[in-house]
Amino acid sequence: MANLTHRSLRRAASHLATRDRDLRRVLVVHGPPPMWARKPGFRTLIQIILEQQVSLASARAMFRRLTRDIVPFTPKRFLDTGVPGLRSLGVTRQKAAYCVHVAEAVQDGRVDLQAVAKMDDAGAASALTRLKGVGPWTADIYLLMALRRPDVWPSGDIALVQAVTSVKRLRDGSSTEQIAKVADSWRPLRSVAARMMWQHYLAERSGRRPSGRRPDSRRTAGEGT
Repeated sequence: MANLTHRSLRRAASHLATRDRDLRRVLVVHGPPPMWARKPGFRTLIQIILEQQVSLASARAMFRRLTRDIVPFTPKRFLDTGVPGLRSLGVTRQKAAYCVHVAEAVQDGRVDLQAVAKMDDAGAASALTRLKGVGPWTADIYLLMALRRPDVWPSGDIALVQAVTSVKRLRDGSSTEQIAKVADSWRPLRSVAARMMWQHYLAERSGRRPSGRRPDSRRTAGEGT
């Protein structure tokens, strides 16, 4: 299946709405979901690592500091900055080590992000999660947003868990496995359903029609190990 475009995203959301009455309600109330896309590459992978287990507001502030002080924003420049330099910019020791490890892997060719973009979903996820600091959630977000793959479900994503619980009227405290089982019914368009769930989450949280800003959807725990 081809990567998502704005047009195919709208079509896919409409298709899901014909299969699932709860998604139909989300689409009727909120309209087509935003794309929430990012450019593939090293920069985006670093940004997603910074978003692990923190609020997106905190991660955005951190990412702005890095883009301001690390110029150009390249693997070599990250290696020159090193863990101490990243720590001085406010990055935690663990995430600084992750960022440097990813920079080393990209710089020496152990991972080729252009080649990753051409792999199937399983191959791309496998290549990414071989990197220290890139767990399943980080890989899934990269596939969903940077590569625009149509059938990815970031298991354990806080916003998705809460949105599916609300939309499907599940019992509070439903496990990530239960949520993933619900998402299985949306194959092969789980990435589209995820965007619809994020859209619903934003609307419920704000009490108004959501903007194009992605919700606070950090991984619950254990990411990056």
